Amino acid sequence: MIKRNKSLSSVIIFFLLTVSVQAQKPNHTFNLGTSEFLLDGQPFQMISGELHPARIPEEYWRHSIKMAKAMGCNTISAYVFWNFHESEEGVYDFTTNNHNLAEFFKVVQEEGMWLILRPGPYVCAEWDLGGIPSYLLRIPDIKLRCLDPRYMAAAERFIGKLSEVIKPFMITKGGPILMLQIENEYGSFGNDKNYLQRVKEVWASKGIDIPTFTCDGPTTEMLEAGSIPGSAVGLNSGKSLADFDLAAKINPGVPVFSSETYPGWLTHWGEKWAKRDSADLLSEVKFLMDNKKSFNFYVIQGGTNFGYTAGANSGGKGYEPDVTSYDYDAPINEQGRPTHMYMALRDLIGSYLPKGKKLFPIPNPFPAIELTSIDMQPFSSVWDNLPQAVNSIQPKSLEAYGQDHGFILYKTELTGQKQGKLIVNDIHDYATVFLNDIYIGKLDRREGINSIDIPASNVNVPILEIFVEAMGRLNFGANIIDRKGITDSVTLDGTTLLNWKVYNLPMDRKFIWDLRSSGKSLKKPGVFFRGSFVLSRGEGNLYSDTYIDVSNYAKGIVWVNGHNLGRYWNIGPQKRLFCPSPWLREGLNEVMIFDLLQTDAKRITGTKTLE
Repeated sequence: MIKRNKSLSSVIIFFLLTVSVQAQKPNHTFNLGTSEFLLDGQPFQMISGELHPARIPEEYWRHSIKMAKAMGCNTISAYVFWNFHESEEGVYDFTTNNHNLAEFFKVVQEEGMWLILRPGPYVCAEWDLGGIPSYLLRIPDIKLRCLDPRYMAAAERFIGKLSEVIKPFMITKGGPILMLQIENEYGSFGNDKNYLQRVKEVWASKGIDIPTFTCDGPTTEMLEAGSIPGSAVGLNSGKSLADFDLAAKINPGVPVFSSETYPGWLTHWGEKWAKRDSADLLSEVKFLMDNKKSFNFYVIQGGTNFGYTAGANSGGKGYEPDVTSYDYDAPINEQGRPTHMYMALRDLIGSYLPKGKKLFPIPNPFPAIELTSIDMQPFSSVWDNLPQAVNSIQPKSLEAYGQDHGFILYKTELTGQKQGKLIVNDIHDYATVFLNDIYIGKLDRREGINSIDIPASNVNVPILEIFVEAMGRLNFGANIIDRKGITDSVTLDGTTLLNWKVYNLPMDRKFIWDLRSSGKSLKKPGVFFRGSFVLSRGEGNLYSDTYIDVSNYAKGIVWVNGHNLGRYWNIGPQKRLFCPSPWLREGLNEVMIFDLLQTDAKRITGTKTLE
């Protein structure tokens, strides 16, 4: 009996191993030809739509992918944000909610789509610090995007962890992932080819055996600094045969494609919503289709910079923080609905289908609802919820105190020099200034305001408080090492102010849940407002999305049921924050608003659209 059982067990084990091997056997091949991508040995025109799983609730991933397919795409492109998956050193999350990349990969494959992956380690993407984790900025002299051993050690650890998630889904293992990008637009930043080559080698050493590509602007300088022999060349963007010819000349023997064809553009606070000329875009896409050039719409759906994830730029105008919405004027809007541009692109791409072929149907949109006027009441004050202070001779950056996002308070007593011009070098990024608990003005990096006049006081030892909001870190350019808070020094009429008490206020989920009611009149700016509304399930057992309209408030953050919807600012253009249906619940729903400037409660509403 024992021998027979062993024999039977061996047969079963062999059968299971055979099935497992067969399940992993690749059904397709993908290679780089000398000028074309080759899928199963045949030329393959990649028509890709970019969307980011970190910016779209996981419950909506499948719908977004179906939308891309219905517009005529055969491929999905996705950035992976390092700091989204490793927010604290050595603490990785690839499994919860929209961190679950394996689930995203599965959905892409189930929908019959291919996937190109853009994992950085730097990605730009109008995302905080271009995806690099801000814990690295706690190292005073660190350099990023180069062979600095401290940066590379962290990057290589992340690549190792991410590789384990990627490997089962590569096309060489029967999965949908065709190709992987090395870094991102490196030719716009530096010229360390040894760094790029090292990043490529690390991916290969971790078992990533699919083709690789780089992406850069279509100039000689950028392509020379950013491309790698043996990796396909992505152009951001490729609009003409001259662009493609230039890339082929600089890096011959590999395919060239338009890795970022822009149907829209990003928007900063204080600007009008970016809009792209539709005729120009359609002409560009027609050129790509006529010439059978592969291309990727950046982005086909932008989604949302929830929480503190929005980045910033400094393109010649100083500091330019990005708005919370990443709608991007994309063909699929923030909520996942088709725009007029979507329909026009769908018609254009569909016109190239073989006779008798049709595009996939457009999936039904998720419903949206309006919320009637919601009363908000003052609930608490940041001043009544301060943590234990840290003593500091001079103020330091937020990162130096072990904090990554949110707010930070610097407080000191004025002795000797008690009035005059206060200069904060440098303020990152926005601050409210108080003298003896009285608000006296603001500092604003965006407007280049780093000074304020401190009036005379009848208090013997005046108290100065500088309450700083850390907005998005720079995500592009030479100055991406963008620490937050007060990053240098503070002077009053030339006297350096010393001996500070510093209060860390990350305003994360735990902080919001632990808030204590002040139980008194709240007149000092820095107030939390609370309100609620009731929902009952509608038909289909599904809630609806809404946009929380905060037009009546000045500047701050909104939470719904503990979920951080992101920043708002009355300078616009964004006055409404997207709240997806999965974050709402049966019965009572709670809204919390923190406003830096406003002390009077105002009503809010819920609307169906961003504008």
